[in-house]
Amino acid sequence: MSPEDPRTARTKARLRESLLAECADRALAEVSVSAVARRAGVGRATFYLHYEDLAALAVDACAEVVHAAVDALHAWQTGPGSRAPSEPPAALAAFFSRVAGHAPLYRTLLLPGGAGPLGERLHRELHARARAERAAVGAPHADLVASAVAAAFTGVLADWLHGQVEATPAELAGRVWSLLLALHRAV
Repeated sequence: MSPEDPRTARTKARLRESLLAECADRALAEVSVSAVARRAGVGRATFYLHYEDLAALAVDACAEVVHAAVDALHAWQTGPGSRAPSEPPAALAAFFSRVAGHAPLYRTLLLPGGAGPLGERLHRELHARARAERAAVGAPHADLVASAVAAAFTGVLADWLHGQVEATPAELAGRVWSLLLALHRAV
């Protein structure tokens, strides 16, 4: 994959920032391509050069949450084969706090149970990371555990965002961490 042209990267970054700013004031369904493009300082045609629609831009804008989630879950690792601590990494609670700040947008893209375009992306990336790490240390059932970890984390995050799981970000981090450790140790 070739590196992205710097102008394209800047334009996409402005569009992502514009969408997040627009969604701070109203729901994604109430945001228009025109408003996003105007705020970003680009034309509608430029918008459509980079994104099919607002949903595609929203998933791209929220992709950072996917990377942040994966990184937060693995922040404790200092090297291959490191043993997971019993307490969650501080990055996990910080992640949940950041997500809460854009909850209305994330709820649009991450449906209860973990469905939706953001849920699919989060599940896919968590699964790949968990599988690779288990395989690297020779842990058994890498695919099974990776699937369970990805599904559990994505589902719990979605349900928390939709108010079906009540917890503060710190409480949720502790509960999720315990759940994920149990999944890793189950097989």
